Amino acid sequence: MKIFMKVIVSLFVISVMFSMIPFESTCVKLQSDVLRLHILANSDSATDQQLKLEVRDKVIAKIAPLYEKVENKEQAIDVTKANLGLIEQVAQTVVDSHNADYNVNAIVTNEFFGTRYYDDFTMPAGMYDTLQITIGEAQGKNWWCVMYPTLCVGASSKISMEEDLSDDEYKVITSQDIEYKFKIVEYYESIKSFFK
Repeated sequence: MKIFMKVIVSLFVISVMFSMIPFESTCVKLQSDVLRLHILANSDSATDQQLKLEVRDKVIAKIAPLYEKVENKEQAIDVTKANLGLIEQVAQTVVDSHNADYNVNAIVTNEFFGTRYYDDFTMPAGMYDTLQITIGEAQGKNWWCVMYPTLCVGASSKISMEEDLSDDEYKVITSQDIEYKFKIVEYYESIKSFFK
């Protein structure tokens, strides 16, 4: 009986693993097609959190026209890298206008995100290319959005995502009934990122 139960449990684990392969490969493909924006506040104080949001608003408003003709993530990264100085300048101007003695730093990096929920979307855990803006000590709660293909626009995000992502990728981020798969992917990706 013990051997039978071990066989049944083993078969169940194997079937779950095989059912995850297509989902995981779509999540990995999604990571390669998306550029994210990540802003880290100096601290969790109300003032620093409000400053983070003001930096977000001013930076997005300033750079939005630069992305109007961007057709893929590589172009989005190129535009972002070419304008890091402008992005830092806009963010620093906001910080200085509040007489805060914080430096601002903007870089394009590849960083790990856990599963994140945003309006109608769920972004699976994984390593994503990111425009990261740090304010001061960058010890406060962060703010993030999908920068490409949508540039952080709320209502039109769903339309833009559907146009710019594959059908499988779009199903992954908009599905409401696969939360357990996101958890499995998150564990797998966090282990993978630990060893990178």
